[in-house]
Amino acid sequence: MKIILASASPRRKELLAGLDMDFEVRLLPGIEESYPDDLPTAKIAEYIAREKAAAYNGEIGADELLLTADTIVVVDDEVLGKPADEEDARRMLRMISGRTHQVITGVCLATREKNRSFSVETDVTFKTLKDSEIDYYIKQYRPFDKAGAYGIQEWIGYIGVESIRGSYFNVMGLPVQRIYNEIKRLSEDL
Repeated sequence: MKIILASASPRRKELLAGLDMDFEVRLLPGIEESYPDDLPTAKIAEYIAREKAAAYNGEIGADELLLTADTIVVVDDEVLGKPADEEDARRMLRMISGRTHQVITGVCLATREKNRSFSVETDVTFKTLKDSEIDYYIKQYRPFDKAGAYGIQEWIGYIGVESIRGSYFNVMGLPVQRIYNEIKRLSEDL
């Protein structure tokens, strides 16, 4: 099957390429990333990934497998999405400073006939960040396209992450180990 990655994220593209599977990036404009207010936090990313896949109904060829994903950062049951500006990024980084938070990526794999969705959760513990470190990171790396206002693969991850429990690649935005296994399983079922 031909794999279609429905994501503009350069990190997701890089991670999927690391699986040595051929794929094509295909984007539809204006896909909504909202969710019901009463949805449990642990289900939000998977819900959004399924909604993204639903937007492609009628756009998937008979020989294609669509991959959609969404990543959220959760602190004290509060979802940290992409920061709106520098002050919002500063607020988020202060929230994760000196604490453990969860990174949850929801994934949906869809063909014309069926889809399979799942979530992967990783616990990330940060050291207590100094305001000067937070300011430096925001000025130098401009993390406005990243959930929780940070990229683990960037400077802040190098100096701030004390430990992780779970998939490192999930924190980058795509749990490639699980995706590889799910694609193989799905291919066998077809």
